[in-house]
Amino acid sequence: MAELTGKSSIGFQSSTQSESTIFGVNPATGETLQPGYAAVSEKELNRAVQLAEDAFEIFGKSSGIERAALLRKIADNIELISDKLAALAPQETGLPEPRIKMETGRTCAQLRLFASVAEEGSWVGARIDHADPDRAPVPKPDIRSMKRPLGPVAVFCASNFPLAFSVAGGDTASALAAGCPVIVKAHQSHPGTAELVGTALTNAVKDSGLPEGVFSLLYGPGRETGQALVRHPKIKAAGFTGSRAGGQSLMKIAADRPEPIPFYAEMSSINPVFILSGAMAERGEALAAGLHGSMTMGVGQFCTNPGLTIVDNNSNLEPFLSKITELVDSSPSATMLNSGIGSAYDSGARSLSENVAVEALARGEAGEGKCQAEAVLFRTNSDSFLHDASLGAELFGPSTLIVTHDSKDKMLALAKSLEGQLTATVHGTEADLEANRDLLEILETKAGRVLINGFPTGVEVCHSMVHGGPFPATSDGRSTSVGTNAIHRFSRDVCYQSFPDSLLPRELQEANPLNIRRMIDGVIV
Repeated sequence: MAELTGKSSIGFQSSTQSESTIFGVNPATGETLQPGYAAVSEKELNRAVQLAEDAFEIFGKSSGIERAALLRKIADNIELISDKLAALAPQETGLPEPRIKMETGRTCAQLRLFASVAEEGSWVGARIDHADPDRAPVPKPDIRSMKRPLGPVAVFCASNFPLAFSVAGGDTASALAAGCPVIVKAHQSHPGTAELVGTALTNAVKDSGLPEGVFSLLYGPGRETGQALVRHPKIKAAGFTGSRAGGQSLMKIAADRPEPIPFYAEMSSINPVFILSGAMAERGEALAAGLHGSMTMGVGQFCTNPGLTIVDNNSNLEPFLSKITELVDSSPSATMLNSGIGSAYDSGARSLSENVAVEALARGEAGEGKCQAEAVLFRTNSDSFLHDASLGAELFGPSTLIVTHDSKDKMLALAKSLEGQLTATVHGTEADLEANRDLLEILETKAGRVLINGFPTGVEVCHSMVHGGPFPATSDGRSTSVGTNAIHRFSRDVCYQSFPDSLLPRELQEANPLNIRRMIDGVIV
């Protein structure tokens, strides 16, 4: 790929560092991919952040129409290189070409969705309370408020979604839609893919006539470069998708700064699936097939992978267990994203297998080559799970732990014991669900998304989606990384009191020049 330079993008300029220290690696073969990428220097990182701060003076005041045009241009540019992405990304990630094409489409759709939100404009929540000088005993002033962008945002690319949660993913799209310049920290597992998308984004900024600091793409070791970005006093927020350890480390840095900043991290989730007795009796084998498909999808490397399955230990359980055991036993091995993820999965699966309270029911076919993962099915009981916190740890890969219980009380105790989750799923008949409202009420406090009679893998990109949840699923369970409410992560409320109309933002001017929906004296119009 001749267009790959091995350079960071500092605004519109390429970095000048020459010593390559970061290389993509084909996880299936172990082949080192070219070109290598040099880590940015401290000077270059500071330059990128300064450009972002300078750009914010213009971009932060741009109209929603202007931001929408930028987001659509980015999507157009990515579609123009879709064939190149489909050729390169599988080499860097081990993901199949159809998955990359799907993810490219999702990324572009997400950009255009945020474009529509920016263009429509009512996301700013404009509120106007007119003055009442005759009010007694105290006159009422004119008060108006709306959301304004925070400033430069740091975004960390994810390993498991080289497009949808990376350079032009949800955090970047929502930050740009809000009016925040973005500095992206590329993931070392897919540096070439990051550069292709970064170039598409940089060209969109240029072609839109926007300042160069609206976007930069930096390469460097995750710890040093990432920590430097979060510490930088001119960075006003950050978005992260990755490990619990990495997320918590950066959370602490963000909180310990002289000026703490919002830090939105997606970190750890085992996404429990509860199968109620009526559903098990009615469609146990179908549920086994659905669970198997969900736990092995993408080699189990989805943040919403169902790593925990909770079932009633009665006579209806055997057909389900028999079917899912059969399916797991015949599951082919598959390539994981990189050697680090592969090693962590092997280690975690081995630890579970060695736990005396856990039985390995089934193990998929062994694979040849590097970074190969075998599907594994584990089983334990409710008492063991409740007394061993390690059984609730995330195992990132194609596995699930089946936990059996013998009473509703035990099932509810299991639900109450869970940490915060991205998702929680309940399978039940109509009668099951009516009889277990209390379970649903518990799960609502534990997860950002609660599903009935489905499986959690696959996140619909739409206005109402919530991809977040209580800690440790995320660092802040009040927000989402998918869905248009993500735009609120990178904004804050500002109130304007007794301003002349000409000095107000256009969203708050009396004539409503942008023609957006607003709340005026308590009425939405």
